[in-house]
Amino acid sequence: MFDTVALGELLIDFTPRGVGEQGSPVFEANPGGAPCNVLAALRRLGKSAAFIGKVGDDMFGRWLAETLRQLGIDAGGLITSEEYFTTLAFVKLDEAGNREFSFSRKNSADVMLRPEEVDENLIRNGRIFHCGTLSFTHPSSRAAVLKGLETAKQAGVCISVDPNLREPLWKDLADARAATRQALGYADVIKISDYELEFLYGEKDVVKASRLLLEEFSPKILFSTCGKEGAYLLKGDFVLHHPCFDVKTIDTTGAGDAFCGAALSRLLDAGLDFDALDEAACAALLRYASAAASLATAKRGAIPAMPAPAEIEALLAAEA
Repeated sequence: MFDTVALGELLIDFTPRGVGEQGSPVFEANPGGAPCNVLAALRRLGKSAAFIGKVGDDMFGRWLAETLRQLGIDAGGLITSEEYFTTLAFVKLDEAGNREFSFSRKNSADVMLRPEEVDENLIRNGRIFHCGTLSFTHPSSRAAVLKGLETAKQAGVCISVDPNLREPLWKDLADARAATRQALGYADVIKISDYELEFLYGEKDVVKASRLLLEEFSPKILFSTCGKEGAYLLKGDFVLHHPCFDVKTIDTTGAGDAFCGAALSRLLDAGLDFDALDEAACAALLRYASAAASLATAKRGAIPAMPAPAEIEALLAAEA
């Protein structure tokens, strides 16, 4: 049995590394893709993980498959396509390390994952099934994720959803809202950003929007992340907040995934017994996940930036 099984995109993030001798932008290739970033965070924290997705039979796809093996993520559910190329994402960073994405994704491997290629046994043998909604932009991969969600629901597997909204990838934002709501309807655990909350509810106040989400979907626990403003945890009648930790931020890529992975790790440690999580336990969980997210912003890339337990504990001790 795996602690977490994730389904979705596995791609290359090209992260800016200054300019070359002729003044042209220089990019560094880093393995990425939100669902797999979460698995990488979980592996760094000692949890077992398996991935379901599709890459191309090209230099990048082979490198990504090897990266999974090096991370100790089970790649039995990874499909290699001779027909479609591996998805590429180019990242632009501002002076604060905030990122903007440009995707090379038309008919690329991750969106061509078919429902019949989803390994249902992997999902049934997971304690948590995790996904986002980026795969909902295309019919084939959307059907594949929905099959995964249905399989997990029927098997009684805990379901974790992080929407990971990327507006430029959607032809119709109304469809994006509908797809996000469709996925969130399955979730026991939701990690969502302030931007995504405003997208769904038209409400800038994070707590108000979070309460609207709780009323609509009733997850067992909700994490609402707010970038440099920190993060909230909502469960039952209480609302908790934790600010970001004081680190030198250079790249925010993967910070939310580091938060999600760390939060899921602590939920796994608690036996996924949500009823037993009192306010003190939730406060400690939120602090731990916030530390992991902050540390991820101090390194470039996503998967390479996921912090180790010792790094998190050192930051927690320093900020005590």
